Amino acid sequence: MNEHKGFSVPGIPFVALFLVLAVVGIALILGESTFAVVGILFEVLGVFLARGFFQVAPNTGQVLQLFGKYAGTVRDEGLRWTNPFYTRQRISLRVRNFESGKLKVNDSDGNPIEIAAVVVWQVVDTAEAVFCVDDYENYVHIQSESALRQMAQSYPYDGSAEGQPSLRSHGEEINTHLRDEIQARLGKAGVQVTEARISHLAYAQEIAQAMLQRQQAGAIVAARSRIVEGAVGMVGMALEELRKQGVVELDEERKAAMVSNLLVVLCGERGTQPVLNTGTLYN
Repeated sequence: MNEHKGFSVPGIPFVALFLVLAVVGIALILGESTFAVVGILFEVLGVFLARGFFQVAPNTGQVLQLFGKYAGTVRDEGLRWTNPFYTRQRISLRVRNFESGKLKVNDSDGNPIEIAAVVVWQVVDTAEAVFCVDDYENYVHIQSESALRQMAQSYPYDGSAEGQPSLRSHGEEINTHLRDEIQARLGKAGVQVTEARISHLAYAQEIAQAMLQRQQAGAIVAARSRIVEGAVGMVGMALEELRKQGVVELDEERKAAMVSNLLVVLCGERGTQPVLNTGTLYN
């Protein structure tokens, strides 16, 4: 079922018409008794036709039904008049948003995480919103959380392989996937998802400490690898410069000792204390 325009006319001209009917009816009632019945009929007709008046606020729609059958939607703003037999239901067309609760799910690696999202949406088809689902607002909330849960299970919290999409590192890609997942579920309800983004992401409390230690260990290993790589390069550069400039000639044993000392100085966490050798290199 798709939305189509319902019958309505501007209400201001009809206000004048009903005022005329009311005045004529009162005049007939107060006049000769012969026309009193006609005047009463005019008043009853005016009251009945007045039921057709309704207002349409900006960015809202009125869904019309005739004895249970969909008769169209009116989006024209202002005072309107339609068939008095129509029943009307107001639907907001404004952009709305909500934040889901914190869901506890397992990511693709099986780690329990907490995740929440903000969803921005609006109704674009009033007929589908009213007649295709029971309560479209509740439907939006439940299906959004279901899509968020499904999306979270498709990615790891923190990708171990280089370039692997993860919930923590690929925010834009994850948000796009989440929006598409929600839109696929809400399309049948006449709802368009404007934006969806993750608002909360964390490991579950029972593994948060262990995962923090793992991240710290990974950071330490990466930092140490970088330090050692730089230190080895500096030692090689020092030996090469000494050889080129002929400052000193070292045998393999002395080179090994020098390399060991330089690596201790360059890779140590604390400042080293110099030791002065007052003898020869071999004492």
